[in-house]
Amino acid sequence: MKKIIAVFDGLKFSESVKEYAIHISKLYAAHLVGVFLDDMTYTGYKIYELLSQEGVSEALLKKYDEIDKTKRKHAASAFETACKKAGTEFNIHHDKKIAIHELLHESIYSDLMIIDRKETLTHYDEKQPSRFIRNLLADVQCPVLLVPQKFLPFKKIIFLYNGEPSSVYAIKMFGYIFAELKNMEVQVVSVKNPNDTLHLPDNTLMKEFVKRHYPDALYEVLRGLPEVEIAEYLKEQPASALVVLGAYRRSAASRLFRQSMADVLMNNINLPLFIAHNK
Repeated sequence: MKKIIAVFDGLKFSESVKEYAIHISKLYAAHLVGVFLDDMTYTGYKIYELLSQEGVSEALLKKYDEIDKTKRKHAASAFETACKKAGTEFNIHHDKKIAIHELLHESIYSDLMIIDRKETLTHYDEKQPSRFIRNLLADVQCPVLLVPQKFLPFKKIIFLYNGEPSSVYAIKMFGYIFAELKNMEVQVVSVKNPNDTLHLPDNTLMKEFVKRHYPDALYEVLRGLPEVEIAEYLKEQPASALVVLGAYRRSAASRLFRQSMADVLMNNINLPLFIAHNK
């Protein structure tokens, strides 16, 4: 039995994370942990909302704190009720310290993390990926499933392969966690320069490896810039497709000058992304 953690902001509860998490845990007989990031430095109100003529109003502070407490309680209750209804084995963690630190620690002891791709743990909307998601993906210790805000069961798997060890590692980790999906439609997508051959990088080794796990896999080799061609290709895929890729293996300094493919896809497509990277 695998251990899956589903990550929630109790002040902005994600229904899609709940639905994906319960669907996957039930399908694969996994133990599900609802991780509620009840970071006490993060509130549902802004400081200026507490101001009165006398300064910060203790009465307003108490009122808004109670509202936050109630929202978080209802969110955990909604998760618990849904798990019981589905017959899913589960438990709940309330992480009250700094959210990113708590979540990275949780990831050490997990097989898979499921989180809303738009998660911010702030009051504000941010361009995807948010600072919280970037920091998470850079240091997370287990594969991450970034999900859109509408749940759909997976019906097609798309592996993004560029010849780098991180892309093969992601395929391996996906296979270990989702072994039951080996008979689903699978496509391996790669991008080559216009003047290169259409052979995959390490063509023989890669196809030999994939055949052992996904014997009916199809291959698609595109030509052009990977950041452009892959995004355009994935826009044409059904909403039930799941994309698997390695990411965030480069140094933080490198990422300042070149986006990760995961960043590009989070900005341009609305498919669930399974991301795993070796250190």
